Amino acid sequence: MNNLAFVFLTGQPAGAPGQANPLVTFLPLILVFVVFYFFMIRPQMKKQKEMNTYRSSLKKGDKVVTTGGIYGRVFEVKDNHIMMEVGGDVRLKVDKNAVLKDPTVDDQA
Repeated sequence: MNNLAFVFLTGQPAGAPGQANPLVTFLPLILVFVVFYFFMIRPQMKKQKEMNTYRSSLKKGDKVVTTGGIYGRVFEVKDNHIMMEVGGDVRLKVDKNAVLKDPTVDDQA
């Protein structure tokens, strides 16, 4: 039997002084989850909350853009949808979840 196989087959007995603490073993995995939470999950939840607040505060005359890229003004607001004027006499019925802020509108004004 070669020496490398002998080392793997013998292993360490249970409770040996060189055995690692289970907490130390899982520490890198726990740190990865913490980093994902603070850099990915938490900001996404904050952004989603802001969008829900914006969509619930829509009113007639607001400039909006849909997720499909259609620009227009809010003509009428209902519970789950809005009527949007896109030009002339053209009005579209759009779900509120498809409405984004119009990036051309200045928020500081």
